[in-house]
Amino acid sequence: MIRTGLYGVMAEFKRPEDLVTAVRTVRSRGYRAMDAYTPFPIEGLADELGSHFNILPGIVLIGGILGALGGFFMQYYANVVALPLNIGGRPHNSWPAFIPVTFELTILVAALFAVLGMLALNGLPRPHHPVFNEPRFELATRNRFFLCVESRDPRFNRDAVRKVLEELGASGVYEIDYRG
Repeated sequence: MIRTGLYGVMAEFKRPEDLVTAVRTVRSRGYRAMDAYTPFPIEGLADELGSHFNILPGIVLIGGILGALGGFFMQYYANVVALPLNIGGRPHNSWPAFIPVTFELTILVAALFAVLGMLALNGLPRPHHPVFNEPRFELATRNRFFLCVESRDPRFNRDAVRKVLEELGASGVYEIDYRG
């Protein structure tokens, strides 16, 4: 599905402190659907954007539990149900012998869930993002800092957002469309 229309309003800042101040101000005005783009990590920016909760550790935990259960019951089925052999007088369900495979499958499946969960939560693969339609956005990898308030925000008003961002001293304010 190709989306059309306004993605959001984006502001360009020259200093990281200006970006953090802008995020703080925009959030205080009630806007929540926004993202910041910077050439390097800025301490405290994620907190200001409201990125506190992350579901990825839960996804990894579920993957680890499924891997452990799968590893244990795979061995249990093979040694107790499908082909019970009496080896050295041990019981068929000799769980201490199952520990290495169970541990390895726990780690393997948790790692797979971590990678796939990260890709899914980040919306990847995404070869094109609407902010790439703005020619000045290439400076986000060099020396400029961008804040985009997205149109999906319930309080979004194009003119009001533009006015707020201009009042914050942005060196440029741009409207971002879904299609270039």
